[in-house]
Amino acid sequence: MTSSVDPQHRAAESRQPLLTRALLMRFVTVVGASASFFLLLSVVPMYAQSVPGRGSDEAGLVTGALMLATVIGELMTPWLAARCGYRGTLGAGLLFLGAPALALTVSQSMVWIVAVCLVRGLGFAFTVVAGGALTVSLIPPERRGEGLALIGIMAGVPSLVGLPLGTWLASHTGYGPVCAVAALLALVSIAAVLGLPDREAARGAHLGVLAGARSGAIVRPTVVFAVTALGAGIIVTFLPLAVASRYSGVVAAALFVQPAAATVSRWFAGRHGDRHGPAGLMLPGLLASAVGILVVAFTDVPVAVIVGVAVFGVGFGITQNATITLMYSRVQASGYGTASALWNVAYDAGMGIGAVGFGAVAGLTGYPGAFVLTGALMLTALVPAWSDRAAAGRHRATGAGDRSAPVGEEEKQG
Repeated sequence: MTSSVDPQHRAAESRQPLLTRALLMRFVTVVGASASFFLLLSVVPMYAQSVPGRGSDEAGLVTGALMLATVIGELMTPWLAARCGYRGTLGAGLLFLGAPALALTVSQSMVWIVAVCLVRGLGFAFTVVAGGALTVSLIPPERRGEGLALIGIMAGVPSLVGLPLGTWLASHTGYGPVCAVAALLALVSIAAVLGLPDREAARGAHLGVLAGARSGAIVRPTVVFAVTALGAGIIVTFLPLAVASRYSGVVAAALFVQPAAATVSRWFAGRHGDRHGPAGLMLPGLLASAVGILVVAFTDVPVAVIVGVAVFGVGFGITQNATITLMYSRVQASGYGTASALWNVAYDAGMGIGAVGFGAVAGLTGYPGAFVLTGALMLTALVPAWSDRAAAGRHRATGAGDRSAPVGEEEKQG
């Protein structure tokens, strides 16, 4: 007797559930880490610069130190997670991210502020790399695009709320209360780590960070994402300083609009990439990011600032989802930690270099000129973006799709 059940209906029923208990616990740690990080991201440069006589160089140094420690930690995390497991590394990261925030306001010495940023940077690195690799292992492979888009929302909403809320709280309640809130958000979420599986790095041919960095299939999306991240670091660090103080409401609105646009576009990029492949999204995402930064150069025009950060946010969200999905699809399961590390290094190195470099350039050209130069620099990444699009087209023509299995195979062959 032939079944009358529609084949597509049977396929839908056979799919593994996406929202498992473990993934929900992972959502808690994502929200806790992201909220703690972004709540202070614009606040700490303000705190450092609140001392008379300090300028844009000190503000850039603070964000640069945070990002430098984060990058170093991200490069260490695959090795650390292989020995301590994802869960232990994630828990340690939340502790290092939250506890130092309680001590930030003990002193306004630059040495003290930078030291706090260095420890928090290491903690954030552990949470994003170990947590990212753990996340991929919790998502059914056939629903990876949807799952990564959902995780993007869980990480994006806290940044959407945290950036403007942090500056508002600092202005209205002082720096102490906002630091305490940021600390508690990270520390309380450690409890959710106990609900996660204590998984070690996947067995199989190990893809080291250096080997991943030598693979063109991994390097191209890494470079494109790093260049777009320059703009993100500049906006969160310097927008409150570049826009005249009489437009403080515009700054708060812009710091809300940018992550909001990035969160929404990241979701749609994930859904689109699941159906049509993510490789074609990098080029438009990069272009939108660069155009947005160029528009923000009109810092004395409130409408231009809002529109610019919105366009940048759309491009940044598209690039975020497209690059991380591509990188996970181009490694074996044992390379998830390395793919996560390289993507996060691109994110944080881009933000850190952007903050430090922009601060130095703005001292010579002023903020509008520095924004124009940044947008022009971002356009140079059209070369690897276009190259990757062409390479993806060749893979599709040969039936390989977006997956670049030889990355893992090269490691086995030495």
